[in-house]
Amino acid sequence: MIQEDVERIARAPLPWERFEGKTVLITGANGFLPAYMVEVLTHLSETGAARCRVLALVRSRAKAEARFPHLCGRSDFKLIVQDVCSPVDPGEKVDYIVHAASQASPKFYGVDPVGTLLANTLGTSNLLSLARAHQVEGFLFFSSGDVYGRIATPEIPIREDDYGPLDPTLVRSCYGESKRLGETMCVCYSHQYGVPVRMVRPASTYGPGMALDDGRVFADFTANILRHENIVIKSAGLAQRSFCYLADAVEGYFTLLLKGGDREPYNVGNEDCYVSIAELAQLLTGLFPERGLRVEFQQNATAPGYLPTTVTAGMLDSSKLRALGWKPSTGLEEGFRRTVRSYEV
Repeated sequence: MIQEDVERIARAPLPWERFEGKTVLITGANGFLPAYMVEVLTHLSETGAARCRVLALVRSRAKAEARFPHLCGRSDFKLIVQDVCSPVDPGEKVDYIVHAASQASPKFYGVDPVGTLLANTLGTSNLLSLARAHQVEGFLFFSSGDVYGRIATPEIPIREDDYGPLDPTLVRSCYGESKRLGETMCVCYSHQYGVPVRMVRPASTYGPGMALDDGRVFADFTANILRHENIVIKSAGLAQRSFCYLADAVEGYFTLLLKGGDREPYNVGNEDCYVSIAELAQLLTGLFPERGLRVEFQQNATAPGYLPTTVTAGMLDSSKLRALGWKPSTGLEEGFRRTVRSYEV
């Protein structure tokens, strides 16, 4: 499944030749989203479409070697093991930086809010300083839809210039507020030092390789299907979200890095896949009727340490990125069927 996705992304009509002879540093490289970017770049290098080098910055060598056993030992792939909150010295010239190191799962916000915010602020400062020193050709910061805060009319697709309040005195705001500051830091480094920054705000993204203990409902639901368990919803299931398949999203990230405007934020989501949590659960059980699973509701049952969000940005408007030529092509049924099957191969 992953190889099929990677080959599909590499066929996208993008100026991949810009990576020829370049070195790309990716932080949080064995994370769910950036790992696919690593796979695509090393595929381009292997096939000769764009011979480039990937520096994968990770905190755990063991996890990285488990995620990339087929890449370790290749001359065009190098692991850098450290915390992004420490100054980064790759030991060689860097041409592009993708900063995706972040505790993006809600399960961390209540138990490690300090660790959550430091990667998005101190880590971002370290990477921007490196980008300035190396005069990089592109810097992509992974932000979040949490920066939108509580929008007054969340049923309207959220554009990049729509914002609502985000209470800085809530521990849960460790993520959204630090992503907001990370974006401001990017813009300031671009304004003052000319660093070519772009910022991506991903919608809920799913696909092969996502952590099934992530704490987000779509990961929980997928885990339920794989374990042949009924899906349990710990609310009324009325909240609505747009869901984007990983391969579509990653093509969007590369579109933004290679074609986006400097200092610009871009939403990456699929408005055509906008459903309620309850509808998503029903869709998943319906995809695998032979398992005989059903949806159950247990309201007000929250896992220890989990802090529910107050952010209301359920659907992100991706028209700004679509104007660059990007278009998602994977529907919910196909995407979740591929996701579940990827764990069962």
